[in-house]
Amino acid sequence: MIERSSARLRMPRRGPVVCWRMQMYDVIVLGIGGVGSAALSHLARRGVRVLGLDRFPPGHGRGSSHGRTRVIRQAYFEHPDYVPLLLRAYQLWRELAERLGMPLYREVGLLQVGPPEGEVVPGVRRAAQLHGLEIENFLAQEVMTEFPQFRIPSGWEGVLERRAGYLNVEDCVLAHLDDAQQNGAELKCGVAVHGWHAQSGGVVVEADAGEFQAAKLVVAAGAWAGALLADLGVRFEVLRKPLYWYPANNRSLQADCGCPTYLFETPRGIFYGFPQIDDDGVKVAQHSGGVPVADPLEVDRNLDAADQAAVERFLSEFVPGVGRPHLNHATCMYTMSPDANFVVDLHPQHPEVAFAAGLSGHGFKFACVLGEALADLTLAGRTELPIGFLGCRRRQLGIIR
Repeated sequence: MIERSSARLRMPRRGPVVCWRMQMYDVIVLGIGGVGSAALSHLARRGVRVLGLDRFPPGHGRGSSHGRTRVIRQAYFEHPDYVPLLLRAYQLWRELAERLGMPLYREVGLLQVGPPEGEVVPGVRRAAQLHGLEIENFLAQEVMTEFPQFRIPSGWEGVLERRAGYLNVEDCVLAHLDDAQQNGAELKCGVAVHGWHAQSGGVVVEADAGEFQAAKLVVAAGAWAGALLADLGVRFEVLRKPLYWYPANNRSLQADCGCPTYLFETPRGIFYGFPQIDDDGVKVAQHSGGVPVADPLEVDRNLDAADQAAVERFLSEFVPGVGRPHLNHATCMYTMSPDANFVVDLHPQHPEVAFAAGLSGHGFKFACVLGEALADLTLAGRTELPIGFLGCRRRQLGIIR
């Protein structure tokens, strides 16, 4: 008896199709971006026969895991329950970098600035206090004395986390995929997945190249996860998020000269940036806001004049050493859950399906540990990792069953 899931993606425009003979796998992973590549690596290292499927090639720039860098930090203002996962993530990123013999992250520090009654600065302090993390506290003038490249309004405060820094995002994805393939994982790219259904003995994935069958399924499809998990009853909203690169007009904005990554909570939104680490210049973007995307395949990747104006106003006020005009831009996507926290769990009706969705624009730093959690859930039906607060039955999602 076949039990049909409501998980369906719209049919793609047809192009050349490559068909594969039906094969049975232990696990299929849908999406080989940040989290999917990590899940593939963890599963392959445990000796299971695993297949990764994706519409796009490894390290592509069409989803949410691209743009050269992502911030990594421990004193998490969003929710202190993320901190134990971050401590494990630091360990896993280090182990992956050592196995592959390539640098994946750099601890240049993270300066977070805002009003003392805001969300960011108190949240960082709360997480640091609860978990015994080391941070440094600054008044506005002290921030500017320590970091003269920034301008801070009187009355604002700053917190510096020196163990924070940045991940090389595409390198991290490719490292996980390399690690997975070294341990026997298979990849099939250029495959447009339409949906999946559960049946006796496993799951069948329906794609333009035919059907793929496995005992278990992992859904880590980023902006496409909402359609593949439609029967959960969770509304995932996809937002368009532009990224910009600008010239650095002085050496104080270079990582090698002590410039940290930075995040500012301002009256017009939250903005973040990176020091100059290569010839691409200084990367900066707005974390808050975003334009809803109806179809992730058709997201507008042209320059967004309104968003760029907001970013440049932020730079003029707070990081005046960043030059003009911009050097480059890219478009990323945030997949937002209703409460802006991840949704990581087993499917309530189909326990053979594990998923991570709605990473809400702050998930990449967790990719390695979410991959480990998904491998645990897939193979054992449970995990020792503290992900209970991210479950799909939590009240904030409005789908208590």
